[in-house]
Amino acid sequence: MNGLLNGINTLSGSAGTLSPDMSAVLDKVISNSNNQPNYNPLISSGTLGLLNGGGAQSNDAAIKSNLGMLSGGIIGQTATGANIGNNTALQKQLDTMGADISNNINSAWAAAGRDGSPGNAQAVARGVAQAQAPVIAAQYNTDTANALNAAGTIYNAGNTTYGLLNGTQGAANTNFTNGIGAVSAGLQAENAAPTAAINAMAQRFNIPASQLTTLLGAVSPVAAQFGTQNAQSNSEQQMSGAQQFALLANGISSLWPKTPISFGG
Repeated sequence: MNGLLNGINTLSGSAGTLSPDMSAVLDKVISNSNNQPNYNPLISSGTLGLLNGGGAQSNDAAIKSNLGMLSGGIIGQTATGANIGNNTALQKQLDTMGADISNNINSAWAAAGRDGSPGNAQAVARGVAQAQAPVIAAQYNTDTANALNAAGTIYNAGNTTYGLLNGTQGAANTNFTNGIGAVSAGLQAENAAPTAAINAMAQRFNIPASQLTTLLGAVSPVAAQFGTQNAQSNSEQQMSGAQQFALLANGISSLWPKTPISFGG
């Protein structure tokens, strides 16, 4: 029993107080927490930005405008078929061709003394028609092909545009979902520094209290030993009950710290 009580007496000198190293570490944690920049505005701004789509649809207007310019320009006009047979350059070519053929035929009929006759007029009409028909047919085919190609271009551009818009909408939806998750993460980040400070200040109480709890647990075997009657040989010298009680009382009193306990004030 004497050895146990002496051990308790030895430990009780530091129990219930923080060592200088422990106190310095806790002070450092609290200082670091208090000196953190205020990230709250940035966290709030980023979270709200995600909830609003994160800017994923900022270029939607420009994407739609590109399709609008394509559809409203020469490509769109050609796709409607409005340019089929409406080629001013071709008309000038046909007019020149018609004049040349008419002059050639009229000269021949005039040489035969039959210029101005019904046969002359019929010959001119037939000659001009035969010369111009292949040119008109070829241009019609070209115009039709151009119209079909233009329509295909607009169709593909529309699909590309809708794909881009769907992509930006999907990105906005993903950002919104991430924004929901960022709410709790942001709150946790905002509270990180205060939480660290609170935990450090709590340790100012918990560490000394744990030390006292450990030493008080050591008293249990002493209390159990106290008052035990030794029924063995009377020749064995024993401490009196008064002596045992005095030692126990001294051990218990030594558990309390010699200095006031600091609770983080």
